[in-house]
Amino acid sequence: MSGQARLAVCSVVATLAAACALLPLVDRPVWIVQAALLLSIQTAVGAVARRVPLRRGVTVALQALAALLLLTLVFAQQQAMGGLLPGPDVFREFGQLLQEGADDVGRYAIPAPATQSLRLLLVGGVLTVGLAVDALAVTFRSAAPAGLPLLALYSIGAGLGRGGGHWLWFLAAAAGYLLLLLAEGRDRLTRWGRVFGGGPPGGSPPATAGGTPRHPAAAGAGRPPAAVRTGRRIGAVALGIALVVPAALPSIDEGLLQAHGAGDGPGDDGGTISAVNPLVSLQNSLNQPENREVLRYRTSSENTQDLYLRIVALDSFDGSSWRASERRVTDVPDPLPTPAGLSPAVRTDPVNTSVAAAGSYGQTYLPMPYPAERVLVGGQWRYEPEGRALVGDHGQSTRGLRYQVSSLLVEPTAAQLAAAPAPPEQLLRAYTRVPASLPGVVAETARKVTAGTTSAYQQAVKLQDWFSASGGFRYDTQVQTGGGSNAIVKFLEDRQGFCVHFAFSMAAMARTLGIPARVAVGFTPGTPQPDGSVSVGSKDAHAWPELYFEGAGWTRFEPTPTRGTQPDYSVDRAPTTADPGAPAPLPSRAGAPSAVPSADADCPPQERRLGECRGQVLQADADGTGGGPLRLTTAVVVAAALAALILPLVPPLWRRRARARRLGRGGAVEGTLAAWQEMTDSAWDYGIPPDEAQTPRNAAARIVRIAELDGPAAEAAGRLATAVEQALYAPDPRPAGDPAADAERVRAGLHATAPRSTRLRAALAPRSAARLRWGLAARLGAVGSAWRRVRQRLRRA
Repeated sequence: MSGQARLAVCSVVATLAAACALLPLVDRPVWIVQAALLLSIQTAVGAVARRVPLRRGVTVALQALAALLLLTLVFAQQQAMGGLLPGPDVFREFGQLLQEGADDVGRYAIPAPATQSLRLLLVGGVLTVGLAVDALAVTFRSAAPAGLPLLALYSIGAGLGRGGGHWLWFLAAAAGYLLLLLAEGRDRLTRWGRVFGGGPPGGSPPATAGGTPRHPAAAGAGRPPAAVRTGRRIGAVALGIALVVPAALPSIDEGLLQAHGAGDGPGDDGGTISAVNPLVSLQNSLNQPENREVLRYRTSSENTQDLYLRIVALDSFDGSSWRASERRVTDVPDPLPTPAGLSPAVRTDPVNTSVAAAGSYGQTYLPMPYPAERVLVGGQWRYEPEGRALVGDHGQSTRGLRYQVSSLLVEPTAAQLAAAPAPPEQLLRAYTRVPASLPGVVAETARKVTAGTTSAYQQAVKLQDWFSASGGFRYDTQVQTGGGSNAIVKFLEDRQGFCVHFAFSMAAMARTLGIPARVAVGFTPGTPQPDGSVSVGSKDAHAWPELYFEGAGWTRFEPTPTRGTQPDYSVDRAPTTADPGAPAPLPSRAGAPSAVPSADADCPPQERRLGECRGQVLQADADGTGGGPLRLTTAVVVAAALAALILPLVPPLWRRRARARRLGRGGAVEGTLAAWQEMTDSAWDYGIPPDEAQTPRNAAARIVRIAELDGPAAEAAGRLATAVEQALYAPDPRPAGDPAADAERVRAGLHATAPRSTRLRAALAPRSAARLRWGLAARLGAVGSAWRRVRQRLRRA
């Protein structure tokens, strides 16, 4: 098999190996067979075009045309002319399928059904990446950059798959890329001529059975060359390290919330908490088969039923999801400031709590009773004043952490809440904001449920009672409610869900009534143990709404039936009219179907009754394990794809900037030496590597000879070499001429005499860009050395 054919086969294997990371995304892996067949045909077209031979650009264009015809044949045959040739109808069909595929990505949980639109996305993506890999590795003979599209393909599967990519998929993708590099290395070695495998020690030539010496090349027959064997060993060791070292490190279990940014600098106002959506994985925690302990605490409170452990408050509502806003963080004060809105007239009891987190519970926010007054905790923690939360800094988490919290048990009365004055105007504006995309039926239902009330407090109690008792809602962690702006509407119609749905919906409805509201995420009080401690497990993960009342501050309510406890102040003893919301049916939405239809229609009635249909939770609370792709994972995938597109542009852009900087440098000596470096780097870009052992005059003559320069370009190279000798050795250097202009003349001559492939390589992947890599390596080494010195000083201190 020729070197090009071997590279082509390896490019197909590498692409399919990386595509294996996409297998967990759909429930039927048949699409990978289809993709393999079409990719093989596309690669064969390239092999035939290269054997003719055709120009490289024409080869890539023919492969792209073949991919279009194959996709047309498989996915839009009925719209094609003659069943094969694409026309306007075919492109319209592709656009429709791509739009449906994008909708399916946000609609279905993982693994999703292998719909026609999703198969087009998968197969088309594999063909596109395969075309890029084949063009880079085989057509342009540069296998190393082909790792970028392979990385983008693997990152999509790893980012959207449950819990990231499985190690088997990583092993397959890495082995495929390694195979591609080894094939290119073997092909490069064979271009030098006959490759000897090496003889036996002592240097005597090997002999045949009869004692006759044979040709040295035959000694290595059937055995790879030594350089190839060494490359394989290095690759195998590197791959083994990549697999074994992470497995030997301590496992990092996900907490209730996944990581978000925190401030990384000292000072009272340095750093922020990122507004990247803190994915609430409550459904996954509640559906675990065992209730794994995450926290254990002891408290001075005699009654622990109101001792909720709060992690963070989600205060930003976009109509379909709740998330934490971006906030400034500060050093942790001692004591913490007085809670906003809390009046001395409201009764508060001090509570001391000692908490021990399990070694497997890694959480970047600190679970605490609310509101905390003082926190004694080791490690690097920062304080977010608005939510009164402590967030880990520089990777700090709760894993195995022990800490103490002094907090207040706020006990307002119903009368105090009913008589609460209006909140401050700024707080009212911030926490009653609802987007225009929120369906009007949400506010309409809130008004119906709270009809006849005379205060915000009575409205809050009415909402709580409607969700928890009189509205006919049912608690179910397996529920499927869809996503998007109609998610709350669907929950109000189906009336089944778990804590996230109840908390999100009550907070949204409270805001439509003008009551400041947000959603708190954390744990219910847990289960008391015989030794006096309280155990908090993964199934105690919870979300609840917090409503603001002036005088009491942020106040907890509990709308979720069968979960937690309703505080005493939330039982309204004031006489009210009968609840009109309980028996009255909600407005019909038959005329306005949801933009995100439920998958219940595809679920057989028997499975629906048994609760075996796949759940799909509200978009804001689901993580990668609970249902469809999320904004965070989508951002990761988009970032990986952008990196795959942008990284190849870095070398040529850096090269242009370096050229402009060098040729624009002033000064006789500095300008001359910079122009000389630019000339040698230009020659390097066109295939003439620099030789530092040569004198300037010999180096210039070497460039002129190899590049076959003549006329102005050759004269400019000679003048520039003379100017460099003047700048380096003359007592008073005064180089004649214009070194920058001479360097440009030499580069123009190199461009004119080089073949088209070399010119393309010089423009898109300049060899001298290796200096960028060397510079980055040197800087990283300097940073590492400085960090080691700092660590030594800290140890001594």
